[in-house]
Amino acid sequence: MGAFQAVRVDEWTEFLANCGKFEDETAREVAKKKFTFAELEEEEQSLDRLRGWYRDLKKRDVLELPEAKAAEERLQACVIVLEQHAERVYAAVHSTSQRDAPEPGQVTQELEVPRE
Repeated sequence: MGAFQAVRVDEWTEFLANCGKFEDETAREVAKKKFTFAELEEEEQSLDRLRGWYRDLKKRDVLELPEAKAAEERLQACVIVLEQHAERVYAAVHSTSQRDAPEPGQVTQELEVPRE
């Protein structure tokens, strides 16, 4: 294996490891039931970084190494993980807002607005 190929393999290996970190972080948020838009946005930013990194690596991979295909598949798995996490966040937020909303026909206290 030449030096150029070895460097590309190392880059793909590092990319794959970071995909694993992304999946692990998302799994921790699910385990903690931390379904907030702030966390979802953070995970979206992490996925965007992975996508950008993948594009950069792909441009340099003129040898079309098998690691590139594995990285593409792993990135797609990360996309699915984020989509599933987003569904959980939206369901949790919707569930919370439904619990806090008044029942149909329920009278709520009106706020008095001071008049000048």
